[in-house]
Amino acid sequence: EVQLVESGGGLVQPGTSLRLSCAVSEFHFSIYCMGWFRQAPGKEREGVATIGRDITTGYAESVKGRFTISRDNAKRTLYLQMSSLKPEDTAMYYCALDPSPKRYCSSGLADYRHWGQGTQVTVSS
Repeated sequence: EVQLVESGGGLVQPGTSLRLSCAVSEFHFSIYCMGWFRQAPGKEREGVATIGRDITTGYAESVKGRFTISRDNAKRTLYLQMSSLKPEDTAMYYCALDPSPKRYCSSGLADYRHWGQGTQVTVSS
């Protein structure tokens, strides 16, 4: 069973930065698409960013230019660097793995079969 463990969430002020990490137990981590998703209270879970085996990235319009997804295959760790945080970024953030190797990563939740437990990010003054 693949395990994903997020960390790095917290309470921060608007305009500041935060980096999330996701440690993945999957030995062949490097070949899979990985994604960050988030869910705010009362809202559906939504895609934030994805990264492929070739380091191709994709972002939701709401975070483009502010968030950066990256991966360290040697450490089997996924990252999300978040800058210029806004109150509307407040949500539970999840990392996820798509177990079907793809040339182009999907942004759809259904493709990501393995999920972490989430880490809370709260942006408030």
